Amino acid sequence: MERRTFLQQSTLAGISALTFGGAATAAAAETRQGAAQKTFNLDYAPHAGMFKNSAGDDFLDQIRFMHDQGFRSIEDNGMLGRETALQNKIGDLLAKLNMRMGVFVIDGGENWKVSLTTGKKEHLDVFLKTCERSVELAKRVNAKWATVVPGFFERKLPIGVQTGHVIDALRRGSEILEKGGLTMVLEPLSDTPELFLRTSDQTYMICRAVNSPSCKILYDIYHMQKNEGQLIPNIDLCWDEIAYIQIGDNPGRKEPGTGEINYRNVFKHLYNKGYKGVMGMEHGNAKPGKEGEQALIKAYRDSDNFL
Repeated sequence: MERRTFLQQSTLAGISALTFGGAATAAAAETRQGAAQKTFNLDYAPHAGMFKNSAGDDFLDQIRFMHDQGFRSIEDNGMLGRETALQNKIGDLLAKLNMRMGVFVIDGGENWKVSLTTGKKEHLDVFLKTCERSVELAKRVNAKWATVVPGFFERKLPIGVQTGHVIDALRRGSEILEKGGLTMVLEPLSDTPELFLRTSDQTYMICRAVNSPSCKILYDIYHMQKNEGQLIPNIDLCWDEIAYIQIGDNPGRKEPGTGEINYRNVFKHLYNKGYKGVMGMEHGNAKPGKEGEQALIKAYRDSDNFL
């Protein structure tokens, strides 16, 4: 083969490869963009590990996968304990993808043991110090909400005195959080009867007493179904103080459609009320592996199909 012919053929082959490669890259980008456009009617927020079989162990890769599936928020209870460098990377990635940061937990390391009901100064100091740390974290990841649980009952004190201690502590915490633009969301729980905060109306009363824009309700549908039922009526009663919602079916605390709650109706009710906040997916996966993760996404597509 003459040198001239060889060079012409090599050049054409190179151009063809570049064209094909460019087309493949463009197609991949188009596919990714198309997937990313399939958002939901409400803003559901997965958490770390929920899609690890599909996206790998790296939390940043998991966030990218969540975005590709149409999710536009995340939540991470343990964010306060992550290294600062990773917090910064998470914040940068969320900003790049135009995603919101949902709740993390203001726990001081001993959320279940340090009880604000006691009125003890050492417990209050831990709480306030953690509020200060939380404001700094919120700046890194652009967080607007953080979960607070007041702790256990103090059985040696009357319930009214315990409630007074909790209100005093939350007022002090709210003063710190207001300056940082962060809202604590109080979560009534069903994990154990020893927990002080148990129902939505009790939480409503405390929020009204604290009287701060930085102290609102986290209405976890799973916990409230277990503790009080009457989901839609109780949501309406407490609506003015609800700032954040979490999801989990009962029994089992898995994705919608695996238990007794009619999530399509609940989601439709929240949508019709104009809820624009984050819907935290604080539950496990009903099935293992990639298949279970795809089933979870489908469950949300089905429950979100209420229009």
